[in-house]
Amino acid sequence: MRGLLRFASPKFWLPTVLALLVAGLLWSWVARDNPYVLPTLSSVGQQFVDEPELYVSNAATTLQEALLGLAAGTAAAVLLAVAIGESALVRRGVTPLAVILNVTPVVAIAPALVVAFGFGMTPKVIVTGLITFFPVLMNTVTGLRSVDRHVLQVFRTVNASRLDVLVRLRFPSALPYLFSSLRVVFPLSLVGAIVAEFSAAGARSGLGTLITVASSNSQLDRVFAAIACLAVMGSFMLLLVTVVERRALSWHDSQNR
Repeated sequence: MRGLLRFASPKFWLPTVLALLVAGLLWSWVARDNPYVLPTLSSVGQQFVDEPELYVSNAATTLQEALLGLAAGTAAAVLLAVAIGESALVRRGVTPLAVILNVTPVVAIAPALVVAFGFGMTPKVIVTGLITFFPVLMNTVTGLRSVDRHVLQVFRTVNASRLDVLVRLRFPSALPYLFSSLRVVFPLSLVGAIVAEFSAAGARSGLGTLITVASSNSQLDRVFAAIACLAVMGSFMLLLVTVVERRALSWHDSQNR
């Protein structure tokens, strides 16, 4: 109930509404004198009225790619983080490779993945997974190693097993760090899916493909309509992970301030 009252308060939604109004006014001002730079908001909105099924179907394809890649990248990162936290040998061997993978431009890898796996969903899921992998890995490793030393000493005093320490102490301590990275990678997964679609010249669906085709035909209103879809999807994904975080970490000090 308190959460609903908080959302209903003007202090919560009024700044966002005012910011959107200002942004809309600036957009309209620029679009009026520069039609080849920005389409008018009315023309972008008209796209959704004229062809709603086009944007829904392509958005569904991109969202599916993003969620599959996000799930794969997050699962791999968490499992590897646990291995790094439990073994110094794994940490010394794997961490440099993870850093190298992180600094390698995914845009350069994407075309090779398309050549290797074709124009289906597989290369797009891999690209999305690669983009989301490193932030989750680093944050989870940091969280697993951030346990209170005094509490850890208590666990050792009662001869708790390594599994008990991991499940009952290290992983709960890592949850705030994990959710912090998820707030970044949830919307970022859409970027990964779009990058992969840009690289797959023969792809037939997806918002990235829609943007590529519309750009080649100078259809700015369609381009920005697709971008608007991405913005809405990213906002809802961020809202989702925020809500889940508040529920999962209701016991943590960060949610009670």
